[in-house]
Amino acid sequence: MAPTTKRIKILFTIPNFDTAGSGKALLHVAKRLDPQQFEVHIACFHDRGSFFKVVIDSGIPVHILQYTTVMKPYNKGLLNCYKISRMLKKIQPDIIHSFHYAADYSEALAARIAGIKWVYTKKNMSWGGSSKNAWNLRTRLASAIAVQNTDMMRQFFQQSKKVTLIPRGVDTSVFEPLPANETIKKEWQISSTDRVLMCVANMVPVKGIEILLKAFAKAVVKHPNWKLLLVGDYNNDYGKKLIDLQKELNLNKEVIFCGKQPNIVDYLSIAEIFVLPTLNEGRKEGSPVSLLEAMAASKNVLASNVSGINDQLADFQEHLLEAGNIEAWSSALDRNFSLSKEHHQSVGENFRKHVLQNYPIELEVKRCEQLYLKLYES
Repeated sequence: MAPTTKRIKILFTIPNFDTAGSGKALLHVAKRLDPQQFEVHIACFHDRGSFFKVVIDSGIPVHILQYTTVMKPYNKGLLNCYKISRMLKKIQPDIIHSFHYAADYSEALAARIAGIKWVYTKKNMSWGGSSKNAWNLRTRLASAIAVQNTDMMRQFFQQSKKVTLIPRGVDTSVFEPLPANETIKKEWQISSTDRVLMCVANMVPVKGIEILLKAFAKAVVKHPNWKLLLVGDYNNDYGKKLIDLQKELNLNKEVIFCGKQPNIVDYLSIAEIFVLPTLNEGRKEGSPVSLLEAMAASKNVLASNVSGINDQLADFQEHLLEAGNIEAWSSALDRNFSLSKEHHQSVGENFRKHVLQNYPIELEVKRCEQLYLKLYES
């Protein structure tokens, strides 16, 4: 597609940078767009959040803007949408790309009033229930929709011509095989004879960590040199339940809650196997980047056979496990705990090749650029 003579102004919107997951996904794309063709801006509700400084340091202009509103009562909601449309007009974007996870349609309506093309990324598998009508309106008002897995296309947008498949990508120059980080091993008292199973996820119920703990408790009896490291924020009610379960299963020495960590690639360096036991319920997954990061770092992986994950592991069916099935997970862990470090390393190398070919961040960016150019030129 030939480059345009005018730079296309893209305004990325996200509620906040309080939790870095979606914020990182946005910034990974925003800062890599071709500066010859695109002028990038970001809008968010406030300047709080640990990741906000990283966004500012990127040099991308950031607008603090309340770009959504409550729609009921409708007369007040419509008036507020008009006011938001005036604020959007001042920024003058050609395209707005929303990374808002919720079923809000006020932003889309405000963009439509302002005459600005509006795109949203569908990031999880939630749709029905009380939010169904809002999702339908959000979709109807959108100029285009970026979906992260093929199940989304089949379940939510089968008849739509607005949809483009844009799975998450990973920076393979950062997430790569590294020697084991001895500082981290020392910090968490991982000995030279210990072997490490790792899960990286915010501890929320959909992640199925309780299934992992129960399965691990069964498998570790025969393999006492294995440790399970849980990396992610557990400072919530679900996290407290997991700690109680750890004690109940007598896994105080075998399971380590590491909390939220900024240097995930260094933690992956000490692991042989990475697991993601997401449940087949609720919002499930979109395109889980933690799994891609582990694969890029040449780790052997096991994960639930649910939306998003089943795209990423489509070529590795034997590594997909039934979600929520403790026995299936226990058997898989038992089998893999019996294998050598060399075996896991060899399998991990195949996973890295798969990511290099199918999920590099450059491919995600290219797909976004193609979508923007198509929208602009139409």
